[in-house]
Amino acid sequence: MINPVISAGVFIAGKSSVKYTQAKLGRLFVLKFDDGDIMLDKLRAFARQKKLKAALIVFIGALKKGDLVTGPKKPVIPPIPNTVGFKDAWETLGIGTVFTNPKGPQIHIHGAMGKKLKTLTGCVRGKSEVFLVVEAVLFELKGARADKNVDPVTGLNLLRILS
Repeated sequence: MINPVISAGVFIAGKSSVKYTQAKLGRLFVLKFDDGDIMLDKLRAFARQKKLKAALIVFIGALKKGDLVTGPKKPVIPPIPNTVGFKDAWETLGIGTVFTNPKGPQIHIHGAMGKKLKTLTGCVRGKSEVFLVVEAVLFELKGARADKNVDPVTGLNLLRILS
């Protein structure tokens, strides 16, 4: 008899633990977002259409305008986000996750933005609009026992490992 693969668990390291889930690589998608696209809206629609439950996305390109959360204003829980707007087209690269809950795909993307000698790094939010092109590769994670839901303590949409 072959032992079943454990799909979720807890790893104990010293006095703390890390919750985890195991996944396999599923479908791979190469995406091209065009000038004027609202990147998060298009990504959410794509994830919904392809019925993605869990995925990793990496991207490069440029964003014309939008918002980044560049950390909390103070290190308190619940955090108050420090939101920075940008405009006039910035080069960008980033990485993010997609996990689904009953409301649909929940997207969390962090990116770095550069223009001249300035750099911004943070969580891409809202109506961030593509300038010229954003190229992305999306990796489906099959069998991941995880979702995203609003945490009552922080008020944030956080990853939850399911047992």
